[in-house]
Amino acid sequence: MTGHEILVPVGESTTLRNTVGHVVRGAVDAQEAVTLHFVYPLRSRGRSGSEAETAAELLDRIEVWVGEDLEGIEAAIGVETATVGEDEYLFSPGDYADSIAAYATEHDIESIVVDPGYRPAGTTPLLPALNWELSESGLDVEEAPVERESRRSRLVRRSGLDQFVLLFGLSASFYLFLAGSLTPYNLLSGAVTSAAVAATLWHVSLTGSVRPRRLAVQFGRLCLYAPFLLWEIAKANLQVAYVVLHPSLPIDPKVVEFDADVWSTVPAATLANSITLTPGTLTVDVESRHFTIHSLTADAREELAGGTLERAVRFVFYGRSAARRPTVAEREEVEE
Repeated sequence: MTGHEILVPVGESTTLRNTVGHVVRGAVDAQEAVTLHFVYPLRSRGRSGSEAETAAELLDRIEVWVGEDLEGIEAAIGVETATVGEDEYLFSPGDYADSIAAYATEHDIESIVVDPGYRPAGTTPLLPALNWELSESGLDVEEAPVERESRRSRLVRRSGLDQFVLLFGLSASFYLFLAGSLTPYNLLSGAVTSAAVAATLWHVSLTGSVRPRRLAVQFGRLCLYAPFLLWEIAKANLQVAYVVLHPSLPIDPKVVEFDADVWSTVPAATLANSITLTPGTLTVDVESRHFTIHSLTADAREELAGGTLERAVRFVFYGRSAARRPTVAEREEVEE
């Protein structure tokens, strides 16, 4: 580790504390004046208050860690903390690398130490690509030689017979759908295959108890939602076709953010996929209830703010009363 200025991109990780310790030890061993720059790249263009608070708290924590590691040691080591990416949306490894490299250029930094547990896009492992992009920017990139901690959660859960029966039924239905006929051979082979699938995945695929009546009601609503979604996709296709074929190409691409009024993982995933399936909009990121959507035109943003898809998804999972809740526009939560 050489140089008077060292940059460390940071984010929550199980190895961050060890990485900070490694960087501090390297600076002490250099026996010269060194400034450590700990930089937190913001994903949401600085508009997400929770992320900005998380960044500030983490950077404060890092300063405390550096103080602990330097206690009783006389060394000319300075510490700078900052956030980057406030004025742009960081999505790909190249986006993160450009933002970090711009900070390095501004502060005449040539050396970067990367935390091996750092995941710039949350749960997506983009570190190898990020390291390559930073190297291509002419920076000296080192991955801190610290061990990754393994976090293991309990995989097998207690499950009832109702969950086994549901998984068996879903597997058998899918098998017979692919087979395309109800011959004795297909029925027998389907039963054997479905039993094997259900027995294997019984304790790991379902997280809660099965409520047959509720499932039946939601499935009925889902059958109504499917043609509705196809209609929305057809309308959006015509709108996008009009924009593409128009001589002036009236596109106005923007990224918008809002908190969706859905309250669990499956409804949020359904809404995110429905938005992506609708031409003109693309779900870029979902963090809990916070959605980041790329929109091609102003009309697409108006449709999104109108909350048509959101209300339909709430109807499927929560019923008619939930569908009547305020839309995104009525909640005035959309940020561009």
